Amino acid sequence: MFQIHVVDRSNQSVYQKHLDDYFKIRHDIYVGERGWHNLARPDGREIDTFDTQDAIYLLGITREQNVVAGSRLVPTTRPHLMSEVFPQLAHDGVHRDPGLYEWTRVFVVPALREAGRPSRAAGIVYCGIVEFCLLRKIGGLTIVCEPYWYDRLRTIGWAPQRLGSPLDHKDGAIIGLSVTMTKRGLARTRAFYGVTQSVLWQSVSSHGQRTGRSSRQSKLPARMAGQP
Repeated sequence: MFQIHVVDRSNQSVYQKHLDDYFKIRHDIYVGERGWHNLARPDGREIDTFDTQDAIYLLGITREQNVVAGSRLVPTTRPHLMSEVFPQLAHDGVHRDPGLYEWTRVFVVPALREAGRPSRAAGIVYCGIVEFCLLRKIGGLTIVCEPYWYDRLRTIGWAPQRLGSPLDHKDGAIIGLSVTMTKRGLARTRAFYGVTQSVLWQSVSSHGQRTGRSSRQSKLPARMAGQP
């Protein structure tokens, strides 16, 4: 179906077109589909204050090089959505730690959603985020989300913890969650969605570097790096 590509400051120049598509899809989903009109931009790209060089993007990219899913990680040691906009979601204060990242802007394109049943595409996204965190030694995530995410994450095998009470927001109620990234959680998520192998496009070392190739072309499949 697709694999998860990790995009950060070290390889953004290689993935420029994919990132542009990612921001356009975010606009289509969050502004067009969900009606969050305060995020609307004339250029049709949903980009916010936290799309900085510190952000890490996990993009679902097909063999045809189409972006069909995505999410974003921001280190909690830097400004992020919960610290700057919704600190009231964390009753004991906003957690900050080098091993803790905020996970936001998660989506799967409408064509890959499955009405009335868990979407395998979403399962690939969830497996990818846990895989990446374990490889990068990211111990946990914080999440600003709608209340239904608590049950969803429990169902797929994660163990979310509520950070406080729900907040009534003009776009609907939101809550703050924290989740520990574990091998057990990955195994349960894979079992729930029937995923039997890694969904990351290429191995990522504990330092965030691609393994298996040493050149810049290791960032992308051969034909994406300019070869036939």
